[in-house]
Amino acid sequence: MTVGIRHDDLRRRNRAMVISAVRRSGQPSRTEIAGTTALSHSTISAIAADLINEGVLLEAKSTEPASLKRGRPQVAIALNPAAGSVIAIVLSLNSLIATLIDYSGQTIASESRRFTTQTLPRNELISEVLAVTRELLKRNGEDESRVMRIVLAIQGITDSKARTLLWSPIMPHTDIGFADLLEGATGIPVTVANDCNMMAVALRWRDPRRYRDNFFTLLLSHGIGMGLVLRGEVFTGTQSSGGEFGHMIHRPGGALCRCGRQGCIEAYAGSYAIWRNAMRLPEDSQPGADIPDAEMTRLAEKARTGDGPEREAFRKAGAAIGYGLGNVFALFDPAPVAMVGHGASAFDLIEGAVRDAIAQTAGGQHSKAISFDTDTDEMRLISEGCAMRALTFVDEQIFAPGVPVPSLAAGKNVA
Repeated sequence: MTVGIRHDDLRRRNRAMVISAVRRSGQPSRTEIAGTTALSHSTISAIAADLINEGVLLEAKSTEPASLKRGRPQVAIALNPAAGSVIAIVLSLNSLIATLIDYSGQTIASESRRFTTQTLPRNELISEVLAVTRELLKRNGEDESRVMRIVLAIQGITDSKARTLLWSPIMPHTDIGFADLLEGATGIPVTVANDCNMMAVALRWRDPRRYRDNFFTLLLSHGIGMGLVLRGEVFTGTQSSGGEFGHMIHRPGGALCRCGRQGCIEAYAGSYAIWRNAMRLPEDSQPGADIPDAEMTRLAEKARTGDGPEREAFRKAGAAIGYGLGNVFALFDPAPVAMVGHGASAFDLIEGAVRDAIAQTAGGQHSKAISFDTDTDEMRLISEGCAMRALTFVDEQIFAPGVPVPSLAAGKNVA
């Protein structure tokens, strides 16, 4: 039996494909969009004309020298920065960063706050999140009706519908309905997401060839987290954000983790755990609140100079991560891994132990398929993921269906 596609559904799908092609390519010509989408030139021309009239896209001035062109010049298509905006918020240990981004993906402005998340009262924490969002809008004179989506990324577990923070190691508070609170204060739709999942979203946009169908992002910072992309989709549980790699048990009854349990991977591989082992403190010592990056850099430099407690601390971290990854690979086939965060700057100190541990697990039988990349700037990656999650929502749920947005101006040329 053949199932037909409704005209409205086909129109929406084709519009979404054109918008996505422009977002990925920057300023492609209609011919280039045809090559990417396999849509006909006439379909693309009609869709582009509609989107330009609606103020979603613009015809962009070419930056290619005329002397390099042959034949009729191609007219590039670009996203209209004024079509709308989104806000990306990242709440991490002792840090809150909010960024206002235009529809083309460029940063308009940002606000940041520093406070102690582990001791800040619940109401004050919520007030900080609301205040930084309001201040961002106020300082830039942005019309709130033009902000179409807010995505808040948090280090911790969020519910399956991305509406509530369930638990986080960076604070003592649980079950905070950030989405409802932000929506009530601003009137802007909100998504709440796990920070490592947003890293995975960003990597798919940065390098879609390497990070496409299956890959893992591993946060190496004060805490240890993971984002999983399986068959092209970010994995989440039915009741949580999923991927709590750092709190898988490495050694039952082992070192004290900041989550309160014993023996977690993070209790050996988090910054506080490496520092604790390097200082030769007992494994049941309370985790340090926030080990400065400069101190971790000092430990890494000392570990590179020769054997000692610092090198052994990094080796233990690598072993914990490796056994954990090997177990993950036993469930899911080996795939590319992106090591993200300040801890990735010491990957040379843990890589050998990581690979040795993986080789001892069932997941290590295909170790040749395992490859690692590193990126030390987790905050930038998380923020990018939030921005792309918000912008693709606008693309697919607002502009692809053709929802009227009266404030959009008809297309002007981009310089």
